[in-house]
Amino acid sequence: MVAAARAQIGVTLRYDPAYSILSFPNGDVDRSKGVCTDVVIRAFRDALGLDLQALVNADMRAHFSAYPKIWGLRRFDRNIDHRRVPNLAVFWSRQGARLPVSRHASGWRAGDIFTSLVSARLPHTGIVSDRKTSAGRPLVIHNIGAGTREEDALFDHPLTGHFRWRV
Repeated sequence: MVAAARAQIGVTLRYDPAYSILSFPNGDVDRSKGVCTDVVIRAFRDALGLDLQALVNADMRAHFSAYPKIWGLRRFDRNIDHRRVPNLAVFWSRQGARLPVSRHASGWRAGDIFTSLVSARLPHTGIVSDRKTSAGRPLVIHNIGAGTREEDALFDHPLTGHFRWRV
């Protein structure tokens, strides 16, 4: 997961939240752009062969009431549902991947997925790196506005979720 996320650095060069019509399954926007969720979606696809677009869509079809209605949705949308942090958090929780949120660096492992809230209102996600700061804080690989980056940002915003996918 970490290697697949890191491979996006220098490829995904900008943040672009525009709604896009995607092929299905395995749909993706051009890899030169994307949002935070695209880093995770691409890592799942490239490292694990798992298509979050299809997996989230299937789970939403079967359990739509379990998912947030933040966007006024009355039905699922396979073009965008998997690209929304709150939907991914529900999906990962429903798959048994949720862990307690650790406020300490030692509670995080390479490949863990975090969710956070930027400016108290913007959901964000990324992947914990296998690299650490000299102080022992794990770096994260994410796209928070300027393309995919690896940086010391895990504790920059209030954490809302901690997930570990088991293969």
